[in-house]
Amino acid sequence: MVTNPDGIAQGAEISQPRNSVFSIGSNLGDRLEYLNSAVRALRATAGLQLTGVSSVYATEPVGVLAQPDFLNVVVAAESTLPAMAMLQRALAIEDACSRVRTVRWGPRTVDVDLIAVGECQQDTPELSLPHPRAHERAFVLVPWLELQPDAVLVGRGPVADLVAGLDTTGVRRCDEERVDW
Repeated sequence: MVTNPDGIAQGAEISQPRNSVFSIGSNLGDRLEYLNSAVRALRATAGLQLTGVSSVYATEPVGVLAQPDFLNVVVAAESTLPAMAMLQRALAIEDACSRVRTVRWGPRTVDVDLIAVGECQQDTPELSLPHPRAHERAFVLVPWLELQPDAVLVGRGPVADLVAGLDTTGVRRCDEERVDW
């Protein structure tokens, strides 16, 4: 029997749902529609039950600065899927939205990152959990804090404490924008 990093048989579901967190961003084309498309695709995923979607945030780019601002949301879900299956779903959603990877941290139609899966900690060539840079990214932590005020990033501590230590000036809530879920 082949097992995955979750320690369960490949393709099998996990018996107890785990809180899972995704970050979705877009800075090309109809950014809000790309966010909506990604959230709809996550909602349609068997074994994944959405529990909340943050407000939409406009955020300055990280890494490659000469590009348009992003719109970002964080999605919380309960899932019985293995972490690798959730990563594969995220990548499939990016492909469906014509994501092109030419420049690391460059502009994109949509970016769907798996941030955390329950208490899971792993570091493989395919997947690192929690996301290895989540603790330093205000565009992830600010919307996550809004959605789950008591959230804890495994191995890093309460999200509220992490946000308190970051410069959040480039993260602006967009009350006029909404993601339907």
